[in-house]
Amino acid sequence: MTNNPNEPAPQPALATPRRSARRPVSLEGYALRADGASVDISLLDLNYDGCGIATPVELEPGEPVKLSVIGRGLIDAEVRWCKDGKAGLVFASVKEADQEKISRQTERAKLKPMDVRVRRVGQNAYSVRIFDLSPEGARIEVVERPRVGEQMMVKFDRLEVLQAEVCWIDGFIVGLRFERPLHPAVFDLLIARMG
Repeated sequence: MTNNPNEPAPQPALATPRRSARRPVSLEGYALRADGASVDISLLDLNYDGCGIATPVELEPGEPVKLSVIGRGLIDAEVRWCKDGKAGLVFASVKEADQEKISRQTERAKLKPMDVRVRRVGQNAYSVRIFDLSPEGARIEVVERPRVGEQMMVKFDRLEVLQAEVCWIDGFIVGLRFERPLHPAVFDLLIARMG
């Protein structure tokens, strides 16, 4: 086989971006289709961008739906795939303008003090108390004082790890800002589960 210098070299296939891992959940709700039909669904797994559901009807890829779980209002989503009674949904993007408006002005939801797992870079994870939460951050009590600007990893039960930055320190109480704000749907589910 000879190489022809006039033929372009084969290009490697572009990698498809992978979605972040989803954590199993078990919640009941419904999906509202564009034609107004309501479909009872079960939420099977969840990450910060979307979810997997069990559905008794065939949904169409690309179909817009409004998802409601535990009476938390309607969440705009789009069907990515549907097969064998299951479907994958991606939550509608939060617009940049909405993020700016929410930033630093969102009221933090007060929680009964409870534990979450955190990890400082290069160290082991440990449990800390969380006192309040917003889509952009949280207030926690730590065992070892970090530095302002330090990166920490926060792990909520049944969700992937969130990267956060230490914004302020008052004794052993620390304010964290998430690198990527929680989607409002995920935030509502967390509050319902933790509150």
